[in-house]
Amino acid sequence: MDDDPDILEALSEILEAEGFVIRRARNGKEALDRLEPEPPNLILLDLMMPVMDGWEFAQRMRQKPPAVAGIPLIVLSADRNVGSKAQDIGAVGHLAKPFELNDLLDMVRRSLDPSAMSSTSA
Repeated sequence: MDDDPDILEALSEILEAEGFVIRRARNGKEALDRLEPEPPNLILLDLMMPVMDGWEFAQRMRQKPPAVAGIPLIVLSADRNVGSKAQDIGAVGHLAKPFELNDLLDMVRRSLDPSAMSSTSA
């Protein structure tokens, strides 16, 4: 999820072209509302968003039932301290914006179980 519609659209198109099924959200509240009844296999999370930021989203997500609370997070952020912040919320990975597309695709693939490669959330 990302609050910048251009980034959200570009990431979605790229991931869809790689065969992933995408669900988009522009803020944490919108994403939280979409976690059930069919949780995604992975969430790409921007920390700085309006309405509900990535921090609050991660806290609320972790309070959900295990099928939702255990969804892996990859943090994408322009924050200089993205690594420590990603670690603080239990993310499986992080990339600082701007990032290389191949780095993102590699991280997404490594974070997903091979049998779950066709469903992710941006």
